[in-house]
Amino acid sequence: RIGSASSLSSSAVNTRLQELVKLFKERTEKVKEKLTDPDVTSDEESPVASPAKPMPAPVPPSEGELEGDKPAGDEHYCEMLCCTFKYRPWLDHLRNYRFPSSIDPLTNLMYVLWLFFVVMAWNWNCWLIPVRWAFPYQTPANLHCWLLVDYLCDLVYLLDILVFQTRLQFVQGGDIITDRKAMKENYLRSQRFKMDVVCLLPLDFFYFKVGVNPLLRIPRCLKYMAFFEFNNRLEAILSKAYIYRVIRTTAYLLYSLHVNSCLYYWASAYEGLGSTTWVYDGEGNSYIRCYYWAVKTLITIGGLPDPKTLFEIVFQLLNYFTGVFAFSVMIGQMRDVVGAATAGQTYYRSCMDSTIKYMNFYKIPKTVQNRVKTWYEYTWHSQGMLDESELLVQLPDKMRLDIAIDVNYNIVSKVALFQGCDRQMIFDMLKRLRSVVYLPNDYVCKKGEIGREMYIIQAGQVQVLGGPDGKTVLVTLKAGSVFGEISLLAAGGGNRRTANVVAHGFANLFILDKKDLSEILVHYPESQKLLRKKAKKMLKNNNKPKDEKGEPRDPLIIPPKADTPKLFQAALAATGKLGGTAPLAQLRWRLKELRAMQA
Repeated sequence: RIGSASSLSSSAVNTRLQELVKLFKERTEKVKEKLTDPDVTSDEESPVASPAKPMPAPVPPSEGELEGDKPAGDEHYCEMLCCTFKYRPWLDHLRNYRFPSSIDPLTNLMYVLWLFFVVMAWNWNCWLIPVRWAFPYQTPANLHCWLLVDYLCDLVYLLDILVFQTRLQFVQGGDIITDRKAMKENYLRSQRFKMDVVCLLPLDFFYFKVGVNPLLRIPRCLKYMAFFEFNNRLEAILSKAYIYRVIRTTAYLLYSLHVNSCLYYWASAYEGLGSTTWVYDGEGNSYIRCYYWAVKTLITIGGLPDPKTLFEIVFQLLNYFTGVFAFSVMIGQMRDVVGAATAGQTYYRSCMDSTIKYMNFYKIPKTVQNRVKTWYEYTWHSQGMLDESELLVQLPDKMRLDIAIDVNYNIVSKVALFQGCDRQMIFDMLKRLRSVVYLPNDYVCKKGEIGREMYIIQAGQVQVLGGPDGKTVLVTLKAGSVFGEISLLAAGGGNRRTANVVAHGFANLFILDKKDLSEILVHYPESQKLLRKKAKKMLKNNNKPKDEKGEPRDPLIIPPKADTPKLFQAALAATGKLGGTAPLAQLRWRLKELRAMQA
């Protein structure tokens, strides 16, 4: 019995020593990791976002400035309240402006603005040359005003040729050419240069022989290429380009009626004003009355007087044929414009109608149908489409990455799990994010299920539920928060969720699948090693005992001795009072003998 007691005591000592060595080793490894890689063992759940840069504060005036001494030189100052602000007058900006040596016609807004002035000059010629030719609006009294505006438009045409068109960049062999000489030669060889030269033919010299005839300015209308280029550039920068397309199509119709009204007045003047019931009688506003006749003719409303002479009959027949053709073209073009503008809405309605038809066929409960309808409506109104990925399918991989960085990088970069990882790995991960909309009270994840996704809140809020009944709100996560990131790297089939997460209102979340991340980490072994260390550290922090404030505390090397149970203390006290006759007293006497023999 003496040998058995000693072996038991030595084994207990050895076991305790092994535990102490293990704890000391864990403490040493922890300190070593902190020294080598602070990011791996960082206790922060998510990095603190860097504050936005504040605007530069106004410079307070010095003592000399308060006394009235202003800084010397060309600098200008403006005093407001108790501060002095530095500014540069607009004349200095205008004086120091340098015209660019080359212009990008696709992205330069200054070039779009210049095209607007060119198109205004072109519209002046297209709309007013027929009016001045047909109607008696150009008189010797106002001739100088007409000629002044005409030559201002010619000046705009000339500046477009000499200044802007010779500086336009172009693509040759995949390279963007910005050389001044090459850009000039490219323009001189183009079809547009030939049309621009024809536009500025100096037919105005015939004014000295035949008088100021507006028909000599007809070549100015050949600058139509600038008009179509302006349409393309403007539609590219407008958020709702279909509105401009509707306005443009309406302008086409109005211009057709405008030209027809001019021709009708010319035909009436040729026949003689008021000579027959068909021609214009010369009463009232000539342009408004002729325009009214043109509208009734081109739209084939009817109710017009019958033509009398052969000239009137031929003219009316040509008007009817042209009106039917022009009106049908305008209606078809308007239908295409409106159809293109509402294509997304039409697709949304067709998808929703098909889904409702499917649910009615299988007799889905009304509560489920209402939730499906709510999801369709909210998804469409919040993001304007049902699936964001459909828009990016046709884009190259590099452009999809650029869009994903602009949309998602600020959110993903705040995830503590991905701090210190390869930047390219994060870029590849951004392209795998999926956007999902959750309705109010929808379960994002449930307690006990295997976690295979990480969630990033883009908009809205989610609530983490717990407690005995599973309905107590533990925390509310807002936009920019991340949860479920440890599930991406958990081994053994994935860890189980420890709480229910429910959408509080409408919530838009980004989801990253564990399978997608595994495919990405195959190409980044260093990042994979770092992520596994971080996941292990986060799991260890989650399993740590909590202190009074709820924060994890370090494990003790030598835990405190356990207290003697109260029942056992009462028994010992009783044996002391009863004396040596009690069995417990005999046991204590035997233990004393064994200790004496061991000594």
